[in-house]
Amino acid sequence: MKTIDEAKLTKLYYSIGEVADLFDISTSLIRYWESEFSILKPHKNSKGDRRFTKENIKQLALVYHLVKERGFTLDGAKQEVKAEKKRIEYIENIKNKLVMLKNKLQDIRDSKAEE
Repeated sequence: MKTIDEAKLTKLYYSIGEVADLFDISTSLIRYWESEFSILKPHKNSKGDRRFTKENIKQLALVYHLVKERGFTLDGAKQEVKAEKKRIEYIENIKNKLVMLKNKLQDIRDSKAEE
């Protein structure tokens, strides 16, 4: 997978040209993918210029990986992106439950220590 060194991403926003250079693709391809993939939603300034955050760049890296490196069709990549989103939500749900369980166990431990 084409990796983007997050340590080198020091700015808050990147222009579409800078992002295109990172991936060595055209700006028109980025705009096209933006119209095809709902996860690609860069911020736009008052003039309508796209401004990409680190998170936007990560999302674009996923699309790039699926389409350019793994050879997915756009429809296949869209399905994979949806599946990845569900996996992330599932993992976040498990993390939240584990934090709640940890807090309950700490409360039990603390109440036993007070006795």
